[in-house]
Amino acid sequence: MTEPDVHTLTGPYVLDALPEDERVRFEAHLTECTFCSTEVAELRTAAVKLATQVSTPPPPALKANVMAAINDVRQLPPQVPVVEPGPRVRRFTRRSVLTLAAAALAVAAAGGVAVDQYRDRTAAEHANQQMAAVLAQPDARTVHGTVEGGGQATVVLSTKADKSVVVLRDLPKLPADHTWQLWMMDPANKATSLGLTDGDLTRVINGSTTGMATFGLTIEPTGGSPTPTLPPAALVPLT
Repeated sequence: MTEPDVHTLTGPYVLDALPEDERVRFEAHLTECTFCSTEVAELRTAAVKLATQVSTPPPPALKANVMAAINDVRQLPPQVPVVEPGPRVRRFTRRSVLTLAAAALAVAAAGGVAVDQYRDRTAAEHANQQMAAVLAQPDARTVHGTVEGGGQATVVLSTKADKSVVVLRDLPKLPADHTWQLWMMDPANKATSLGLTDGDLTRVINGSTTGMATFGLTIEPTGGSPTPTLPPAALVPLT
């Protein structure tokens, strides 16, 4: 376990997922690293909140769903803390967040989405709870599709809750005067806009799920369009 790597182990440590030898070495590291000690305490708090709010018995397909979700997320190098004067802004390592996302899926009893790095902790916890609520639905299902030119679209949806979670990853960069627009389409191809994004995102969508047959992603002029511009960059069947 090299010194740069040790900072990425806060998430597995909180979930008691480290082998014994790594656990012993990491606990020794905690006595010297204020950054990791603080992150361990905060991740434990987040994990407890997720567990107490969305606890349900796990389904048989849980493990396969969680592993598939992790494979869809690009790994980034660990973030090593830099000591600078002034107030410190907390940033979780991406591995820690992915590990907690997997724990949230396990508690919620379904899988398919990994949670992005925390930006604002209060907003992130609220988003985690919304995603877990979708994943906990008995009819929750996950669908995947590729994006023209590169990237992937994943949708976790529950018709019963009339909610979905949309995850877009590795989208190509668009010209400054264009944007990505998200759509839900019914069996007659009537499209309902889900909003715009300049790049990768994880978004909880309330409504616009019941009766829909396809998730679509298009490239539109800045500000979006009332109807999809064809051909679409991605079409993902929801069944």
